[in-house]
Amino acid sequence: MRILVDADACPVKDIIEEVAKNYDMEVIMICNPNHVLQSSYSEIVVVDGNSQAADIAIINRTTKGDLVITQDYGLASLVLAKHALAIHPSGKVYDPENIEGLLMQRFVNQKARQAGLRTVNPKKRKASDNENFRFHFVRILNDHLSVTGDNITR
Repeated sequence: MRILVDADACPVKDIIEEVAKNYDMEVIMICNPNHVLQSSYSEIVVVDGNSQAADIAIINRTTKGDLVITQDYGLASLVLAKHALAIHPSGKVYDPENIEGLLMQRFVNQKARQAGLRTVNPKKRKASDNENFRFHFVRILNDHLSVTGDNITR
């Protein structure tokens, strides 16, 4: 399992690296040139500035069993189609049962905005969001390791 991160606006990069180090997991952070990232642990991949370049790079690198961290529902649906795992930085785990509803809500909100209606802005990030992400992230890694039998290097 590799961990691929849609890193442009990811608020949990530090948590990802901290936990991944404990599990000795490979991390690839993908971003566009507008976001300068540095890491002594993760591989940083900088793609061109086109609007979907990071998403395309992520999906092209994703293989079965990988874990992708993204806020993008569309990217998450593609990840699931490749039999990989996806989690939102808030800790919400994407799965086949919830992704269609999330995509539909995104579509409805987009249509409402196009019609001039106001939609609800996302809530301000709280410390509990980080705790929720960490909990679900660790749970996914533990589940993976229990299935594969790999050793945990905590």
